[in-house]
Amino acid sequence: MEFWLGASFAPTDELPGLALAADRLGYDTVALSDHMFYADYETPYPYAATGVPPYSPETHWPDVWVTIGALAAVTERVRFATNVYVAPARDLFTVAKAVSTAAVLSTGRVRFGVGAGWCKDEFLQTGQDFHSRGRRLDEMIPALRTLWRGGMVEFKGDFYDFGPLRIEPVPDRPVPVYIGGDSDAALRRAARLGDGWIGNRVYSEPGLADVLDRLTGFLAEQSRTLDDLAVIAPIRAMPSADLYKNWADRGVTGTMAAPWLLATPDERGRHTGLDLKLATMERFAAEVIAKM
Repeated sequence: MEFWLGASFAPTDELPGLALAADRLGYDTVALSDHMFYADYETPYPYAATGVPPYSPETHWPDVWVTIGALAAVTERVRFATNVYVAPARDLFTVAKAVSTAAVLSTGRVRFGVGAGWCKDEFLQTGQDFHSRGRRLDEMIPALRTLWRGGMVEFKGDFYDFGPLRIEPVPDRPVPVYIGGDSDAALRRAARLGDGWIGNRVYSEPGLADVLDRLTGFLAEQSRTLDDLAVIAPIRAMPSADLYKNWADRGVTGTMAAPWLLATPDERGRHTGLDLKLATMERFAAEVIAKM
C-alpha cells in the first residue's frame, strides 16, 4: 500500500518542509492540486451539495510544475503527483513541456494525475473550449505520450495534429498517467487510457466499493482488471494498518492522507502551522506506515 500525502491547500512556504518530512518518513508521494484562480465561479462546485468549493480566496494554488521542480531538488526518494492537473484548460505543448521537464529534473519521480476539470471559468480565461474538454483529454493523453517518447514524432487527430517535430528534454522512462474523477466518463477514461486512477474525494467504505465495482466493469470492457491499474483512494475511516490491509486485498494500491486534519486536541494545543503538520505526519508514519 502506497501512502500519498495530500498537500492541497497548504501554504506554499510550507511545502518544502512537508516534502522533506514525507521523504524522511516513508510517504510514497506528495500530491498537489491545481487551480488557476479564485472567482465567483459561474460553475457550481460539483462535489458539494452547496455548490461552494472547500477553499477560500486566500487559498494558495502554486503552479504545480514549478513546485514539483523545487521540491524534487531538496528530496531524494519521494515522488510527486498532481491531483489533478486540468490539462484540457491548457494547450498541448505547454502541458507536454512542463510535465516532461519536471520528470527529468526529478529523475522520474513524477506521476501525471489529470482530469477533465469542472470549472468553466478557467477554460474561458485560457481560451480552451469547455464543452469538448473530455474528448480533447482522450486525445491529449496519447498525444502527450507520443511527445514524451523523444525523437522526431508526429500525431494526427481530431483536435491535435502536429509533426514531425521533437521536444526536449524528455524523460528516460514513461510518465505514468493517473486519471482523476469518479464519474462514469472518468472511470471509463481510466480503464481505457490510465496507468492509474485517483479518487477525487474522501470515500466512505460503501462508496469506495461502488467505485471499484464500476471501475472493474469498465476495465473488463478493455480486457483489463484491477491488477492492471494503480488505484489511489482516500478513505473516510479512522486510519489503521488493518483498514488499509483490507482495502489492499480488494485492489486498492494506495491511499491519500493529510494527517493534520485528524490532529488530536493535545497536538493542536502544542503545535500550529507547519509544526502541527509535521507532528501529525510523524504520528501517522509511526502508527500506520511503519506497520504496513
